[in-house]
Amino acid sequence: MSKLGNLLENLEVTALRGSLEAALEQEITALVYDSRKITKDCLFVCIEGANFDGHSAAAQAVSQGAAVLVVQKPVEVPKDSEVLILQVESTRYALAFLSAAWFGHPASKLKTIGITGTKGKTTSTYLVKSILENAGLKVGLVGTIEVIIGDTHIHAENTTPESYVLQSYFARMVEEGCDAVVMEVSSQALMQHRSQGFVFDFGIFTNIEPDHIGPNEHASFEDYLHCKGLLFKQCRVGIVNGDDAHWQQVTEGHTCRLETYGLNEGCDIRATDLKLTNVNGKLGVAFHVSCGEDGTASGRPTDFDAQIDMPGRFSVYNALTAIAICRHFDVSVPDIQRALLAAKVKGRIELVKVSDEFTLLIDYAHNAMALESLLATLKEYEHGRLICVFGCGGNRSRLRRFEMGEVSGRLADLTVITSDNPRFEEPQAIIDDIVTGIQKTDGEHIEICDRKEAIAWAIDHGRPGDIIVLAGKGHEDYQEIKGVKHHMDERELIADILKERGISFSS
Repeated sequence: MSKLGNLLENLEVTALRGSLEAALEQEITALVYDSRKITKDCLFVCIEGANFDGHSAAAQAVSQGAAVLVVQKPVEVPKDSEVLILQVESTRYALAFLSAAWFGHPASKLKTIGITGTKGKTTSTYLVKSILENAGLKVGLVGTIEVIIGDTHIHAENTTPESYVLQSYFARMVEEGCDAVVMEVSSQALMQHRSQGFVFDFGIFTNIEPDHIGPNEHASFEDYLHCKGLLFKQCRVGIVNGDDAHWQQVTEGHTCRLETYGLNEGCDIRATDLKLTNVNGKLGVAFHVSCGEDGTASGRPTDFDAQIDMPGRFSVYNALTAIAICRHFDVSVPDIQRALLAAKVKGRIELVKVSDEFTLLIDYAHNAMALESLLATLKEYEHGRLICVFGCGGNRSRLRRFEMGEVSGRLADLTVITSDNPRFEEPQAIIDDIVTGIQKTDGEHIEICDRKEAIAWAIDHGRPGDIIVLAGKGHEDYQEIKGVKHHMDERELIADILKERGISFSS
């Protein structure tokens, strides 16, 4: 329970009905934004969603005993009710501040790190967590794959949860003794104020490309840029990829102190002398880190060598993101170096050891842009054949299938077309569409509809120096068929395949 006055302390409200002054000492029993969870003497926040407008449930809330309604437009309630109705400019914005107050402002008891960008958010969050924990801190994580609070792992529904849920996670992290939290901050979350209610200690921008533009997302690339930039009006220190062509647009109007990282001259933290590494099928990059005069002045590490066991230039950017953040925590160079080598992200260029002779990777690349970036990166390494095993989701744009087929046909030496999440479509129909794309190229392909059989074929036919990538599923542990999600984890499929062949390897 909490007094209404305490919940409203950081909000501007107008009373449309009832006396606000008389109600400030009233005890609120619950903060609710889901009409199915309304209880007596609760505060109900009317949220406009894509499929349901909470304002339409105002009368229901009153009949079920809600003490206060927070609205952004007039609502109809019984004339004889004593409910207090407060109007705000945005109920989503209000919910974030109400939630922060409801849980006792837990973010103020943590070092908060928010990472936004089109790509690299997930990997960067895990790298930051790995480095800080190597330095002895206890770190919570909120991201696309999961939420981590101590030893508890919670499956994530959204990249950034609703503000009430987010604040509840922060509160649990404080109870668990966490020192910091690192989280992914999506453009949708910034647009819908899910990450409001507190100020981030550090806001990070990785990169931006045209994405998430369309119905129920962003109206234009300019809108996408604007929403990403909101993070830099809500953080104390902004750390941005100085090599990205749009970083100055993203940070326009920023209210934070800015730092840059990248590979080019002029960046505050810079990686040079990149060298691709391949040790027993483990692909990575070695590089040198220069931190400029700022490091000397602050006593932080300035120049050192580092290596990350994830392939490609974008892995170096992810590593630089983590290094730039962790320098503010005075993490030692040895701790940074150890953590970068130890870090592993489920479903993001994830190495699964099956042989000393060839490389097997799992990655979430599930559209043409991501697949092209992945395959182009892997082609930079000396290798035998580059083999891509993938399928496409059903009940989604057929254009994606044509495009992914064309990308794989152009960049991979061999494509093994299989099933992904067929949903309510026939798997073979989806495969036929992918073949249409591949036939625009000279690439070789085979079709194996059953995903386990396709993976087994690739492993059985792996040759010395080959790089085999299983694309599309990544961290997902299910396959959706005819409306039912069946458990299917590619790591478990690989383990079964090796067991059936009497091979013992650990990833």
